[in-house]
Amino acid sequence: MSDWTDVVKDGELKDGQCRVVDIDDTMIAVYACDGDYYAILDMCTHDGGELASGEVEGCEVICPRHGARFCIKNGKALSAPAYEDVDTFPTRVENGLVQVRDNRFD
Repeated sequence: MSDWTDVVKDGELKDGQCRVVDIDDTMIAVYACDGDYYAILDMCTHDGGELASGEVEGCEVICPRHGARFCIKNGKALSAPAYEDVDTFPTRVENGLVQVRDNRFD
């Protein structure tokens, strides 16, 4: 089981902003959206490109390479050319810090 990783101070990210953290060579993008925090794998399922530098509209991130859209809240692929969802990760706020963990191998 992976430990929780500190990302940023609670309140430092505004809606639509993200911070990328590296957990055991896995890049995870943690977004602020609708007053909460969500984490997705920072990799487009269409071609493996990163997502974090893409524009955010509401709670959707747009892949900067080919325009696929993903829901930040649940990782769902919302438009072509991506058809597979991205992995999501649990987040929490603990002692004033936003934290994330990679729970895929629990």
